[in-house]
Amino acid sequence: MSTQDLPNIDPELFNAPTADHPFKASPSSHPPRILLLYGSLRERSFSRLAVEEAARLLEAMGAETRIFDPRGLPLADAEDASHPKVQELRELAQWSEGMVWCSPERHGAMTGIMKTQIDWIPLSIGGMRPTQGKTLAVMQVCGGSQSFNVVNQLRVLGRWMRMVTIPNQSSVPKAFTEFDEHDRMLPSPYYNRIVDVMEELVKFTLLIRDCSDYLTDRYSERVESAEEVSKRVNQRSM
Repeated sequence: MSTQDLPNIDPELFNAPTADHPFKASPSSHPPRILLLYGSLRERSFSRLAVEEAARLLEAMGAETRIFDPRGLPLADAEDASHPKVQELRELAQWSEGMVWCSPERHGAMTGIMKTQIDWIPLSIGGMRPTQGKTLAVMQVCGGSQSFNVVNQLRVLGRWMRMVTIPNQSSVPKAFTEFDEHDRMLPSPYYNRIVDVMEELVKFTLLIRDCSDYLTDRYSERVESAEEVSKRVNQRSM
């Protein structure tokens, strides 16, 4: 395609997508790496129990999982980023290729601890973007009737964090009735939906992880980077 009719475009930085680029010749062979976050500190947290069920399913599908324990994580900006729990969370975010976020619904929204975890994962850390181009599955548990307030909010946050949020999602109503005395989820259509969501997450992660850099390469950022290099190279000597 010619850029002659696009006067605002820098032709040297304009890359038209083609079918030749998206996939590597040798796809990664290691298990998909999935980080799971939950949004409650209760001793019997149903969001944690749902995440534990999700992790079992992911491992049965060949993934490697890590569940972050949010106990001890300070409120965003209440401590320096060197806080051990903040460092743990950020290292897990960088390690992961996909994530699962599951929060209870409280007052029609996600919980504060869920938002705090996401707030501590910045868009960039020293030039590294720990969430951009990674996959995301969203889930919620409800104390009463089924709601989708939280998963809708989590989708907004996933987009803001530049993640690829999969189409499927899970919302478990009356979660206190969906787990047995051993904290295992009972068979139900809600359990089947979690199976569907984890299956879709693994599929999307396998498809995307090797072409994440390609998918997140943007013209605007190439222009900005070129301008920064030009300023640095051409700046006057002090």
